[in-house]
Amino acid sequence: MSLLLDTQVLLWWLRNDRSLAKATRARIADAETVVYVSAVSAWEIGIKKALGKLSAPDDLGEQLRAGGFSELPITIADGLLAGALPRHHDDPFDRMLVAQAQRYRLTIVARDSAFSTYGIAVLEA
Repeated sequence: MSLLLDTQVLLWWLRNDRSLAKATRARIADAETVVYVSAVSAWEIGIKKALGKLSAPDDLGEQLRAGGFSELPITIADGLLAGALPRHHDDPFDRMLVAQAQRYRLTIVARDSAFSTYGIAVLEA
């Protein structure tokens, strides 16, 4: 199984936050699981960190590499698909995650019920 982490789930993982279910944490940690982090999550974290809305590590890239996560860049095709999605969700960051999950057949790890309205696989965080 290949997973795509929602930004909040990524932050929970990095903080070892108990909000992330044990079973989900185990799935992410499983060596057989490929875990992607989208560039859109880094963008969201950077914006919200600059606005003082959240705290996040200054060495995010290093922590992702050390954790064995795979980077998922944003492409023109991703942008076009995200823009064409039904308006179930107005958060542009989440819409990009949905588009990427659709294009690359990834399971999103999240705790937001809006993701499931797009007919994509969701693993409850």
